[in-house]
Amino acid sequence: VLEKQNTQMTSYKLNELRKDDPAYERKVLKISDEKRLKTTQYIGEGVTFLGMILIGALFVYRAVRRQILLQMQQQNFMMAVTHELKTPIAVAKLNLETMQKHQLDDTKKQKLINMTLQEINRLNNLSSNILVSSQLEGGKYRVGKEDLDLSDLATSCVQDFINRFPERNWGVDIQHELDISGDALLLQILVNNLLENAMKYSPKEGKITCRLVKDHNRLVLSVIDEGLGIPDNEKKKVFEKFYRIGNEETRTAKGTGIGLYLCRKIAEDHNADIRVTDNHPSGANFSIRFPV
Repeated sequence: VLEKQNTQMTSYKLNELRKDDPAYERKVLKISDEKRLKTTQYIGEGVTFLGMILIGALFVYRAVRRQILLQMQQQNFMMAVTHELKTPIAVAKLNLETMQKHQLDDTKKQKLINMTLQEINRLNNLSSNILVSSQLEGGKYRVGKEDLDLSDLATSCVQDFINRFPERNWGVDIQHELDISGDALLLQILVNNLLENAMKYSPKEGKITCRLVKDHNRLVLSVIDEGLGIPDNEKKKVFEKFYRIGNEETRTAKGTGIGLYLCRKIAEDHNADIRVTDNHPSGANFSIRFPV
């Protein structure tokens, strides 16, 4: 439309000129230059406006896409939490009903009690992860800094898993008397989450190793498994909130997508970095490097 008006104005100006005017050619040239200038101006304004529309559309698309992904992750999280809550409750109820209805010998009773305690521990870990994650995000948890023996803390966590799951293949390589300034509760959750994650994604015969060593000015805590490992394009994503590999309706591994995210948050609150690399010949190596 603007270009049409520009053409009409140019024609009008040209018609107004007198051909016997000595400056006729100069005036025609001037009018033509003005027309070209306005045409260039209109094109520039149009391209700029179109670019702004495209950029705005891109931002809207990315925001909508991000919201859709977040909604899908939250739905997966709710499905996972529901499953994680129902399973231990059902197992505990069944075990207690069995002991109530039947006369069992001490060995069978102890086995059922141990199974029930394992499920209750799962519930406790799940509720702790959700609660602490929410508090850290909302700034309601004050991270304490006290001098503590990270070697003792890691050893205690591993020993608890060994006692609860003696059938699994455990490896312990922890140097003694490695001190750190940190929050004991958060660091315990960190180690427990890494050990539990290794159990979920490892075959029962696979070895799970907890290692703590001093490397120059860093303490390096590693949990190494012999599972399938993690694809390179998933290695950073596994630390995102609610993120789990695969679809919630088809995956078999237990979990909510909170554990590794919480590990990352705890590591950041201790000025540490967390990463996952490949374990050879198979599996994953989760390592946290604490400054000392």
